[in-house]
Amino acid sequence: MSNDERVAEQDRVNRVVKEIDQKAEALIEKSKGFKESVIDLRKTFWDDVTVNLDEPDDVIETQASIKQQAELLIQQETVHGKIDQQLKTLKRLKDSPYFGRIDFRENGEENAEKIYIGIASLMDQQEENFLIYDWRAPISSLYYDYPPGEAMYETVGGKITGEISLKRQFIIRQSNIMGMFDTGVTIGDEMLQQALGNNASTTMKNIVATIQQEQNKIIRNERSHILFVQGVAGSGKTSAALQRIAYLMYRYRDTLHPENVVLFSPNPLFSSYISNVLPELGEANVRQNTFLDYLKEKVGTSLTIESPFEQLEYVLTNEEADPIRMENMNYKSSLAFKQLVDAYIDTLQEDGMRFKNVVFRKQVLISGEEIHDYFYQLDRSIPIFNKLEMVAKWIIRKLRQFQKKEKDKDWVMAEVELLDKEDYAKAYQETQTVEDGEYTDLEEDILRKWVVQKYVSRLIKRIKRFEFVHIVATYHDMFTRWEPTLETPTNWGGITEITTKHLKDRFLTWEDAAPFAYFQDRIMGDNEDRSVRHLFIDEVQDYSEFQFAYIRYLFPYTRMTLLGDVNQAIYTYATKENPLNRDRLQQNHERITLSKSYRSTKQIVNFTKYFAPGNEEIIPFNREGNKPRIIQTDHHTIEPLLERIHNLQEKGNETIAIITKTLQESKEIYNRIKEKIAIHIIDEETYAFHKGVLVLPVYLAKGIEFDTVIIPDASNGHYAKEADRSLFYTACTRAMHELVLLTSDQPTFFIQEAPDNTYEML
Repeated sequence: MSNDERVAEQDRVNRVVKEIDQKAEALIEKSKGFKESVIDLRKTFWDDVTVNLDEPDDVIETQASIKQQAELLIQQETVHGKIDQQLKTLKRLKDSPYFGRIDFRENGEENAEKIYIGIASLMDQQEENFLIYDWRAPISSLYYDYPPGEAMYETVGGKITGEISLKRQFIIRQSNIMGMFDTGVTIGDEMLQQALGNNASTTMKNIVATIQQEQNKIIRNERSHILFVQGVAGSGKTSAALQRIAYLMYRYRDTLHPENVVLFSPNPLFSSYISNVLPELGEANVRQNTFLDYLKEKVGTSLTIESPFEQLEYVLTNEEADPIRMENMNYKSSLAFKQLVDAYIDTLQEDGMRFKNVVFRKQVLISGEEIHDYFYQLDRSIPIFNKLEMVAKWIIRKLRQFQKKEKDKDWVMAEVELLDKEDYAKAYQETQTVEDGEYTDLEEDILRKWVVQKYVSRLIKRIKRFEFVHIVATYHDMFTRWEPTLETPTNWGGITEITTKHLKDRFLTWEDAAPFAYFQDRIMGDNEDRSVRHLFIDEVQDYSEFQFAYIRYLFPYTRMTLLGDVNQAIYTYATKENPLNRDRLQQNHERITLSKSYRSTKQIVNFTKYFAPGNEEIIPFNREGNKPRIIQTDHHTIEPLLERIHNLQEKGNETIAIITKTLQESKEIYNRIKEKIAIHIIDEETYAFHKGVLVLPVYLAKGIEFDTVIIPDASNGHYAKEADRSLFYTACTRAMHELVLLTSDQPTFFIQEAPDNTYEML
């Protein structure tokens, strides 16, 4: 590439930056006007509202006046917010206006169009020509999908065909071209090398400039109702999913909003780690949650739920784990248990529903037995939820009758005497309504009615929420009073015993949480927000069959993107199947496999692929580094670990993760070295990721990358079972540049499966 070309390209960058500055100045001026307008509106809000509450018509007029003023304020604030967002986008564009260029000549046209691609679109001052195309625009797909030569892209109007004569990439920082090169079918190694060669960040990087062709298929997929993405460790599946969210929100920007998209993350730390990607692309963050927190919201505060990490910690730290608990995990993670729950729910149409007494001031107004009898008097063909609505209305009618009688009780007068002066004044005003020369109500009667109404209204709200249904007792009876006709596990008696014990303690094990929530929704009616149009689930391989079936039940019409890696299924103790293992796909379902690993060096990938649990092909990206090092140490002393940490820090490794098998092991190491070096321990309550030396269990490291990973005990005694394979593989594949494994004994047999030339033994 000639120097003249580089100068010409830099001149264009300078012209674009000048346009950006001019647009920013205009927006700043416009913003000042809106800001002053918003401030004035807030200050004078009540000055411009007509408040008159004397007559009903005046009240209506007042409400309309307040609403009009509030809508004006919201409109002004919204416009001001959009201007602020545009300024942020312009600031990002000024630093790096674009990262790609293609010269494309559409069939039938004489000249090729120079198309520059960046994170957002930018037009010239006349709003006639695109200086930059948004990477999500249809024409930009040419950059990701085709080498120079014949090419096509899809638009709303159909296919556009033509020829790419040039495909060029830029690395631009602070408005200066740092690198520029022409490339072929995929994003060139030079750009990837620079992006991947940097130190680990505390947040996930925006990869839009380095999206590969296979990742682009995920991002722009619009036809699949369920999209399964099987991606090996470090293949960029999570990054591609976030770019997919950004693409969909751009593609359907008039109808798709952040509240329409939900992302289930594996843990709170991971949610923090990925939180900056969408804002960097000019999109608001979507609704993020962990499945644990989602279930907690569903179940409510009356029951405590064991976290998946507590469940795994129990298994990993108990050499002789209770075999009944293990069978409980396996069975309640299966579709067989869902079939059992469904069968039990069917029998509740005939009998078996349990109800609570309706109590008012320690007085039973309607007993659970009365509610039971009324419920089962109703037509048995009516669904349970609809019958509960009918029961609720029946209870409320009885409460209204009770309310009329209760106002004359002594306790009511005692409450009346505690009312404020304002209440007495309002009651007095009501007594001034005169009909035929008589007061319609005495002041005391009005106050008594108000007191009783206040208390009964609280009870009615609870009835409308179906709190009269004893859902825990009804679920409990499935294990004690009901004889299943379906086949149950050998230890069904033991399973029922531990389940009922936990329910009495108001506790749900992790394997019981989704079944209980599903049971509750089937009985009470699920209250899922139907506005969710796209659901993204990361680390889907760690969801059980029951959990995934429950999600399908909750979101039957929602499009789903399911991301995972069968090699990293760390909950193999609890479930044997997951969505990624399904061979047959239904109509409108699609599977995309990402086999190339970009996170780790070629040497680390070539070592770890030999003990990967699955049969997936794993292809390393051509980035050189040191071979993994296996170091024999004395397990009883902490000095070898400290020595390795100091050496790695001297080499410039900013983020060093000591990844352990369990949280218990993490705590032991942390307590032994916290006085000697600066170190952070990460547990499931950690919500922010910091650079430095970290110690954490492998199940909290899912999806995150570190400059260096140290496995503090890679001995055969520590990773001794086949079930440990996914844990060990996951831990090793978190490393970007360096992988160090310490062992005081014979290395784990997983290491022995790798050829001797893939690692160094020190």
